Amino acid sequence: MSGTMHREEIAVNGFTLIENIFTDGEVKALLSIIEQADSTNETFRRTKDLFAIRQFLKEIPDAVSAIFTSVLKATIDGLFGEGYRVVKSIYFDKPGDSNWFVSYHQDLTISVKEKTDVQGFGPWTVKQQQYAVQPPLTVLENNFTIRIHLDDTDEHNGALRVIPGSHNKGVYRPETIDWNKEREVSCNVRKGGIMIMRPLLLHASSRTTNNHKRRVVHIEFSDQQLPAPLQWSELLQ
Repeated sequence: MSGTMHREEIAVNGFTLIENIFTDGEVKALLSIIEQADSTNETFRRTKDLFAIRQFLKEIPDAVSAIFTSVLKATIDGLFGEGYRVVKSIYFDKPGDSNWFVSYHQDLTISVKEKTDVQGFGPWTVKQQQYAVQPPLTVLENNFTIRIHLDDTDEHNGALRVIPGSHNKGVYRPETIDWNKEREVSCNVRKGGIMIMRPLLLHASSRTTNNHKRRVVHIEFSDQQLPAPLQWSELLQ
């Protein structure tokens, strides 16, 4: 699929899938960097059903060069142009016997350094000492997320299920989904592939049923400058 077709898919459906961005060797090298990290930090979260590293690229800076290969950078520049910066990163490791699932939702918040009252930003939440706030829709509409798949992922081990086109409908409450009008798509991605999505795309993830791991690096990008004194909590130039 050409870059033009991927751009059209993002515009119309809110997401696109691109295979073979990373080689098996590059995936293995990135996993090795992750496995060597000190997991005692408070940004690391480990439960029976999920291991997650918040502020991933800040916590494991060696991963930056392993992720931003010439192929990935060319893909981003080709689809979105220059001016986008990383503003949030998370690593997810969903074990093969995980019962962890996420119901339909939109990614309506951004992560910022401190809580500050600014018109148009709110409500606020805090998770693991990380402030999150809902910004104006114009910010979310311009942002995009890349999900790097480090395992083969399908509907049996938690691939994202999405509702195409839902990113164009503003704030879309899951309880109002009309399944007579909407359709669901499973975003199956092979190891080394990526999914690119808009944050307003309604998406969900099911429990694992095939005992296969699902490891994903989730990176959010923005070309927006936040109004002072708000600052992105994790800004990678």
